[in-house]
Amino acid sequence: METIIDLLNRIRWDKKENPYDYTIYYEDRVTENNVRLEFKEILRVEGNFFVIASDSGETFIPLHRIREVRNQGISVWKRMLDK
Repeated sequence: METIIDLLNRIRWDKKENPYDYTIYYEDRVTENNVRLEFKEILRVEGNFFVIASDSGETFIPLHRIREVRNQGISVWKRMLDK
């Protein structure tokens, strides 16, 4: 399976991919709910984080919080959790 960082980089840089088709679901550590985020809202990927704009400037979200990536509603990557 493709790693999440490889997938995010492929979506952003591969000319065959349309970033507007992708949706990211990540776990909010406060509410413990999954948050839906359009890929186009990601400003950049830095190390083990992706960065989004927020009221306070920028928010860094660890890549390990990403739970699923969908392309036009179809799951293309999903984190397997041990629970």
